[in-house]
Amino acid sequence: MAERTSKLCSLRQAADLIRDGDRVAFGGFAIYQKPMALVHEIIRAGKKGLTVVGSVNSVDVDMLAGAGCVRTVETSYVGLEKFGLAMNYRRAVQDGTVAAVHYPEILAWDRFRADAEGLEFWPAAYLGGSDIVNLNPAIRRFENPMNGKPMYAIPAAAPDVAVVHVPAADIYGNVRIQPRHLLPQSMDIAVSRATRNVIVTAERIIPTAEIREDPHLNVIPAFRVRAVVHAPYGSHPTPVLSVMRMDDAFFREYAEASATPGRFGAFLDRYVRGVDGHEGYLDAVGRARLDALEEGTGGGK
Repeated sequence: MAERTSKLCSLRQAADLIRDGDRVAFGGFAIYQKPMALVHEIIRAGKKGLTVVGSVNSVDVDMLAGAGCVRTVETSYVGLEKFGLAMNYRRAVQDGTVAAVHYPEILAWDRFRADAEGLEFWPAAYLGGSDIVNLNPAIRRFENPMNGKPMYAIPAAAPDVAVVHVPAADIYGNVRIQPRHLLPQSMDIAVSRATRNVIVTAERIIPTAEIREDPHLNVIPAFRVRAVVHAPYGSHPTPVLSVMRMDDAFFREYAEASATPGRFGAFLDRYVRGVDGHEGYLDAVGRARLDALEEGTGGGK
């Protein structure tokens, strides 16, 4: 039997696995458990022309749009929920630098199910009468061969790379998630099953023996994972279930900064471009502030 190889690497090495023009799916859901440390590294690496494919997106897409990394976004929603509009994304769509391709939320999720099942499309029977089918030429109408009624083929998400942030993983890419989990963790599973090029950032790197103690929690297996990065607080300012709470004050600072391109550029210089990697970001945010967000075990230790 061949000896396993460690997939542990730096954020920069992980970002280098993403090529200009790639289709990238980010785990998490809305403003929860987003892989922000890797988003920051994509910006530092100066990636261009990315297509982000998702279900419900937020600060991940907004930040990449503001930094000029994204060309197309295929999702149902990009916004900051209670913190307001995703202003970078809104400006980019309005000025034509980012193309917005809309899918209903559930069907946006089903696109990843199509990939997991090895299908080129997911069939839907409930889009009749919706302008989505008129405005999105990628959705194709066809006749149900069983009853002759109209159906619609929704193209698979087909991500080149998926990125997730998780509570714990081993060096080989076996991922442990929470036994009680919600939509953000379910989205992590969905995007990871749509490709074998998964980049994992983890709060903790744990021994494989610990993974084996609760194998039912290893829902993202090593064979799908290409790289593992130890990134404590790697979802900040979004929360990680049972690990870290949301940083509301930082989200408000982000929302205010993204109101204009100039203020957002200064924000990127302070927290992303002008710091020494993820450790520099954590220093800029404040270690004591981050420690105060911890809950349970595993956050940033």
